[in-house]
Amino acid sequence: MKFAHYSVPVFIFVKIFDFNNSNFFIRSTIMDLLIDLHYLPCIEYFVELTQHETIYLEACENFQKQSYRNRCEILTANKIDILTVPVIKSNSKILIKEVRIDYSQPWQKIHWRAIQSAYGKAPYFEYFADYFKNLYDKKTHFLWDLNLEALTLCLKLLQVKKTILFTSEYNKEAEIHVKEIEDKRSFFHPKARIESQVKYSQVFGREFAPNMSIIDLVLNEGPNGKNLVKKANK
Repeated sequence: MKFAHYSVPVFIFVKIFDFNNSNFFIRSTIMDLLIDLHYLPCIEYFVELTQHETIYLEACENFQKQSYRNRCEILTANKIDILTVPVIKSNSKILIKEVRIDYSQPWQKIHWRAIQSAYGKAPYFEYFADYFKNLYDKKTHFLWDLNLEALTLCLKLLQVKKTILFTSEYNKEAEIHVKEIEDKRSFFHPKARIESQVKYSQVFGREFAPNMSIIDLVLNEGPNGKNLVKKANK
C-alpha cells in the first residue's frame, strides 16, 4: 500500500485507504467517519470530526457544483458573505482531486480582504492572521490541495488531533469490512441549513449567525473553540 505524500503537522497521519484491501486491519472500536472535503468547512463539520478518531476523506467522488467543496460562509458587518473559490469548468464529470482552481479571477485577494474586513477586530485575528494569509499567498493549483491545507491548518489552530486518511475508490455503501463507517458525504450542503449548537460572541450582528465557516469560530474564540465544539457533542 502506497502512502500519500503530503506535508502535514505531526498530529495528522495521512495515507491511502483501499476499501478492497482485505489485509487492512481496523483497531479502533469507535465508528470512523467518511466525509467529503470542504473549503474552510462549517462549524458543524468540525463538531462531526471531533466525534471520531479516524476521518476518511472522500477522494474519489466527482466534483459537485454549488456545494461547500469550493465555498464557505463568513459573517460581515452587513450580511453573511459567501466566499467561492472559482474552478476551471469542465464539460464532463471530473474527479474532485483533479479540479483546478481558476486564477484568471483575483479570488485570493477578494477572500483575504473579506476576511480582514469581517474579522480584523476579532480577538484572535492578530494571532492567527498570518497563518491564513500564507494560505492565500500561495498559488495552489488544485482545489483538493487547498481544502486539505485549510482543514489541516484549522485543526492545528484548534489543537484537535485526528487521523486523516483518503479513500482510493468510490463506494456508495460506506462499510469497512468488519464494521460500518458513519457516512456524512454530502450531509453538509448550502441548501440544507443545519442549526448549530455552538454559541459564542461574534464581531458583527445583533442576532447570532449559526454554523458559519470554522474561521469565524477560530478568530473569535481561538483555542477555546475546541471546547465549544466538544460541548456540542454532549
